[in-house]
Amino acid sequence: MSTGGTAPRERGRWIERWDPEDETFWKETGERTAKRNLLYSVFSEHIGFSIWSLWSVMVLFMGPGYGIDPAGKFFLIATATAVGALVRIPYTFAVARFGGRNWTVVSAALLLAPTVAALVVMEPGTPYGVFVAVAALTGVGGGNFASSMTNINAFFPLRKKGWALGLNAGGGNIGVPVVQLVALLVIGTAGAGHPRLLLAAYVPLIVAAAALAFLRMDNLAPVRRDVGAVRDAARDAHTWIMAFLYVGTFGSFIGYSFAFGLVLQTQFGRTPLQAASLTFIGPLLGSLARPVGGALADRLGGARITLATFVAMAAATGVVVLASVRESLPVFLVGFVALFALSGVGNGSTYKMIPGIFQAKALAAGMTGEDAAAWGRRLSGASMGLIGAVGALGGLAINLVFREAFTDSGSGTAAFVTFLGFYAVCCAVTWTVYLRRPGAGAPRAAGATAKRQLTSV
Repeated sequence: MSTGGTAPRERGRWIERWDPEDETFWKETGERTAKRNLLYSVFSEHIGFSIWSLWSVMVLFMGPGYGIDPAGKFFLIATATAVGALVRIPYTFAVARFGGRNWTVVSAALLLAPTVAALVVMEPGTPYGVFVAVAALTGVGGGNFASSMTNINAFFPLRKKGWALGLNAGGGNIGVPVVQLVALLVIGTAGAGHPRLLLAAYVPLIVAAAALAFLRMDNLAPVRRDVGAVRDAARDAHTWIMAFLYVGTFGSFIGYSFAFGLVLQTQFGRTPLQAASLTFIGPLLGSLARPVGGALADRLGGARITLATFVAMAAATGVVVLASVRESLPVFLVGFVALFALSGVGNGSTYKMIPGIFQAKALAAGMTGEDAAAWGRRLSGASMGLIGAVGALGGLAINLVFREAFTDSGSGTAAFVTFLGFYAVCCAVTWTVYLRRPGAGAPRAAGATAKRQLTSV
């Protein structure tokens, strides 16, 4: 039954009734409201990703005067990655506890802490432990993704989720190449001795993100009422299967994004300016590819696109291994940039799979119509934060594997061979769980409708 053409609010921009699966409601008011919240969510998440990936470019400014070797720089990057992954779990809970709009304001404002701290300490002579602590602070930017995706998932109907989630995440992911481009501009004009120029540029942007979220976004009361959704999602095996696959897609994207410039400097002897002039290309393509992956998944099925992506990522990694062994920078760049673009496609397709999986389980349990849609939204929204947290830990693993490889041999070849094996496992899991036996993840009583839904996730 339609809820009417308006989305009633209480004080504080709380929307009491929200039914995006109702076509009348969606056309009359839902779509407009959802797209407005998506716009400002993208902006806030974009700034969050830029701050989270700050140390991927700060290390380019850290010349010999800082006295930090490549292993120490990889550890700084890994620290930011790890904290960003871990805070995604409480950030997921925060949407239900405080409201999506309210938490977006808070999470955006929190980005001032690592930015101002870096402004204070970024100079030669600062103790290494202080740099580690400040790098850890930037992890709050990584948490923005979890709360943003959980929030936006609730605004859109199932048929639009691949596009909406892909655009939300892609717009956020693009914060990585943007901060790298700003770093390139600073290094190319002022020189590598002026990292504070980059940091100062982000302070007003952080304030703008918090202010716009406060003025233009909304909270969904139905999401706030369901505080047990994350607990239920954590008990579902599909949450952890999809988290494993997301390690292969997003873990690759963020891990490679953070490490790319340092790999170019360490293995191929590039200067900070030369490295900065190349590092943004891969993350940019990966960010732009994420909405494409979501749209392809909407049309062809997320599992099919995800499997094809992992196969292609394995092939691209083979090219990178060959280039690393032969020390060919042009071939290395081709393979590595392809990995970025493919990881972006996979990011979009895996997140499209999540709502479809849980709605299929609802249908298999005998739910119908809005009951099935609401249950699917509930579990998929909650699971996204957990999946995002585990996926980001893949970025930590990548940087630790790089650190070990360069410490042992001065080359990243061993690391890339490790990644190749992991992508092969991801192919096997995707095929076995979601394509070879569609419906295998649903209860035994699953009907034909649920099986079709799982086939198309």
